[in-house]
Amino acid sequence: MSTKRDYYEILAVAKTASQDEIKKAYRKVAMQYHPDRNPNNKEAEEKFKEAAEAYEILSDPDKRAQYDRFGHSMGGNRGGYGGGGMNMDDIFSNFGDIFGEDIFGSFFGGQRSGGGGRRGRGTRGSNLRVKIRLTYEEIAKGANKKIKVKKYVPCATCNGLGAKDKNAFQTCNTCGGSGQVRKVTQTFLGQMQTVTTCPTCAGEGQIITSKCGHCKGEGRVYGEEMVSIDIPAGVQEGMQLSMSGKGNAGERGGAPGDLLILIEEEPHPELHRDGLNIAYDLHISFPDAVFGTQVEVPTIDGKAKIKIPAGTQSGKIFRLKGKGFPSVNSYEKGDQLIHVNVWTPQHVTPEEKTMLEKMQTAESFQPNPEKSEKGFFDKVRDIFS
Repeated sequence: MSTKRDYYEILAVAKTASQDEIKKAYRKVAMQYHPDRNPNNKEAEEKFKEAAEAYEILSDPDKRAQYDRFGHSMGGNRGGYGGGGMNMDDIFSNFGDIFGEDIFGSFFGGQRSGGGGRRGRGTRGSNLRVKIRLTYEEIAKGANKKIKVKKYVPCATCNGLGAKDKNAFQTCNTCGGSGQVRKVTQTFLGQMQTVTTCPTCAGEGQIITSKCGHCKGEGRVYGEEMVSIDIPAGVQEGMQLSMSGKGNAGERGGAPGDLLILIEEEPHPELHRDGLNIAYDLHISFPDAVFGTQVEVPTIDGKAKIKIPAGTQSGKIFRLKGKGFPSVNSYEKGDQLIHVNVWTPQHVTPEEKTMLEKMQTAESFQPNPEKSEKGFFDKVRDIFS
């Protein structure tokens, strides 16, 4: 299996490139490897598709942000970058948005390799956004969520075509079925041919003579679909995943939009997240700090027992290696950090007060930190180093 090339490398732009710079770079690469310029050249065709995939991601702010953070690892079932499954018709259906119909028609003579002049049927459906709330345990292990999504779905009566039956179509008289109309104008450079989308059939090359009575010719109706979503382990609050083709159905057989999944975290009653690490505040009594003890602490995998050595100071941090969250983009895994707090009583009885007053002047209870004992800022530095 070949390794995918970096999208910025494909378009030869910097990661800080603006949308205009990305668009210009795509024009240049697409012109260079366009099938009409490279007939029967499979390598050029693959580079043409590769450039289209890169542009599809980098031209969308949401997808670009996700790619910048996680690279190609969020593809497939986990992220669904749509470019990997693009065919030539998919690419050409959006080609005019980048080059303009006039430039496309005059430069390439109005012909599209393998697809003629007509674009794909229908209009692409819009994207949908949903929120999914996950517990710490689900984030740590990954989860499969099945949710009902209310959206436009293909009309079952006409199978999404929008017509009464398969014979309820006729070739568009305006464009003769090409989906485009050509106009020749005389300029000081000579004749110039421009090609635009047919206004009668909207580029489809045919029109419906009898609409479906159920969807009124749209090819879709409002309904709902049960969607199964695989959430990878290690996702974080605010992260957005994408499922290609799970958004609103397109009109009259058009491609469906995408489903964008926004991740939210369910607060844990005892634990706190800090990046890949888990933090826990452990409170122990003064006698336990003096004599030492063994305590049970919560983790995202259940309970764990840890030993508190005699003489433990308040502020001490214990580390449970590998008990944090996994990284969504690598094999790295965080730790659980247990911050010890020695509990100071706020109210004492007369008898307890008498005992404490005796200890107050005792030599063993006078503060005498060792030089090797690290201060607060050194401990914080050690945690994040």
